[in-house]
Amino acid sequence: MAAMELLRNGGSALDAVELACRITEDDPEDHSVGYSGLPNLLGQVELDASIMDGRTLRTGAVASIHNYGNPITIARRVMEELPHVLLVGAGAERFAAEIGQQPADQRTAEALAKWRERFAESGLDPNALGDNLRAVAHVVTRPVNLKDKPVIEPPLHGKPETLGTVNFLAIDQRGDIASGVSTSGIAWKYPGRVGDSPIVGAGNYSDNRYGAAACTGMGELAIRVSTARSLVLYMKMGMSLHEAGMEALRDLSVLEMVEGRYMNIVALTPDGQHQGFTTVAGRKYLHMHAAMREPELLDRTCLEE
Repeated sequence: MAAMELLRNGGSALDAVELACRITEDDPEDHSVGYSGLPNLLGQVELDASIMDGRTLRTGAVASIHNYGNPITIARRVMEELPHVLLVGAGAERFAAEIGQQPADQRTAEALAKWRERFAESGLDPNALGDNLRAVAHVVTRPVNLKDKPVIEPPLHGKPETLGTVNFLAIDQRGDIASGVSTSGIAWKYPGRVGDSPIVGAGNYSDNRYGAAACTGMGELAIRVSTARSLVLYMKMGMSLHEAGMEALRDLSVLEMVEGRYMNIVALTPDGQHQGFTTVAGRKYLHMHAAMREPELLDRTCLEE
């Protein structure tokens, strides 16, 4: 709502997606993004984010950040102040300090309790992991049956237990498009794992001429077929929004998928058309335009449909 008010008042699409991501990043009730994100195998919260300007095709991204909040803002500063696109780990943290971000532990007691519970469910002791995390990763990060856990996916607030990302696509009064993506990644992930969210072209892409797309779910899937860029490219080739989204789903359909590993896409055209797509039935997305009082929840389209 705050981001829409900013747009109504003439603000930029870039400012809107950054603000919307920041609000979710600061929400301790959301365990898939930012503060209180679910930890990795070692109990550390690692944050990733990216932002893209559809007018200039500039982009900035950060990955595997520890002990700094609001990675979407750090990503934007990378875009605006460095000759680079992506900073990771210690370098991203150094840059965050240079631009005046204050260190802050992103872990909460609730998120750490969920981490311990997951190890207990798997019959493992998180305090006795040893040096070999490979076998632990296969046990603890195994897909969770989500059939009994209905989830409303982003782009506003999504609160899945193990997979989650927040993404926003926006068009401003000048016709500029922007996209922003932020995540704490897969819960209990191997330390240093990076998904699609900070990978421009995989989890996020914007181009004023053709449209924008962003992804949530199992990021490795989007990385393997460059989902966000591909959908926009299909629209560049002359496909309609619906046709482009279905083609992106067909790209994903050749990948091996197991229960609990899915991919959702939300896409937008320069004239404001929007649609959500998903590899599993029953997923939703939210949209809102300036004349609306509240966002509207809509079904995503599944390939089987």
